[in-house]
Amino acid sequence: MRIEIDEASVAEDPSLLGRRIDQFLAGVDRVGSRARAERLLRDSLVLLNGAPAAKSARLKRGDVIELDEASLADPPKRTYRGGAVPVLYEDDEVVVVDKPAGMVVHPAPGTKAITLVELLTDSGVSLAPNEDPEMFRPGVVHRLDKDTSGAIMFAKTPEAHRVLQEELRDRTAKREYLALVQGHVPSRAGRIEAPIGRDIRDHSRRSLDTDVPKDAVTHFVVQEILPSTTLLRLRLETGRTHQIRVHLQAIEHQVIGDTLYGEGPAFGLSRQFLHAARLTFKHPLSGEPVEAASPLPDDLQAALGEARRGASDR
Repeated sequence: MRIEIDEASVAEDPSLLGRRIDQFLAGVDRVGSRARAERLLRDSLVLLNGAPAAKSARLKRGDVIELDEASLADPPKRTYRGGAVPVLYEDDEVVVVDKPAGMVVHPAPGTKAITLVELLTDSGVSLAPNEDPEMFRPGVVHRLDKDTSGAIMFAKTPEAHRVLQEELRDRTAKREYLALVQGHVPSRAGRIEAPIGRDIRDHSRRSLDTDVPKDAVTHFVVQEILPSTTLLRLRLETGRTHQIRVHLQAIEHQVIGDTLYGEGPAFGLSRQFLHAARLTFKHPLSGEPVEAASPLPDDLQAALGEARRGASDR
């Protein structure tokens, strides 16, 4: 497929000039969506004047865009290796799904595997468009780390997106997590208040040792004391990247299985024992309370059983 940005096309639509190529391709019938345009560009399947196009390239008069015909065939609906993602709640304004561990929420540089927003849009879920020209993240209200499982919500309309983000900022929406941590936490309940940001030495990590600290508050309650570990129920007051994992490391009760902030694999886990167990929020249209709960997945159930039996964590 060949598209020329010639005098005729510019005369018909002057806004073509200066438009980003990813936004332009999303409006091409045989591409059909921003998600698919992103994937074609990411996989170097779009040529701009004979060379692979960058998604940030802006169109100018005389440009020639080429797409391989095979890449434009209707793709099969994609699923991740575990099958379909369970829906915990859905209506015309919002959808809450049960995110599997190992899946990134939205595309980002270096991400090759299918992401959660791509899986949803591929399956026909209409998510609120995002205005960020650099990042494709439609409907994203909040995020979970790649290896954290559990309940996550997406907005289907711009108004729902605005209202749900306000609820998070105003702390009327509640996010509860379960975490199995090293050792015995001495207090039955507590509040961790410690600003965090990018670590001054390693920008892939967040820490308290940062040049750009941001307020961060985590509440916890002891759910169960086990032979060498503690099961905690946690509630986020703020939502910083890696907040729970960094705060628990700061009080020397690292999340079991955490390879970045803890001691790595334990109790048979290949990821951290951190699960988004419950979301509660006011419906963005009606204001009625909505609650969505995610059961502990099989791998965490098995690890918890090992921890209860006092099995070695290595």
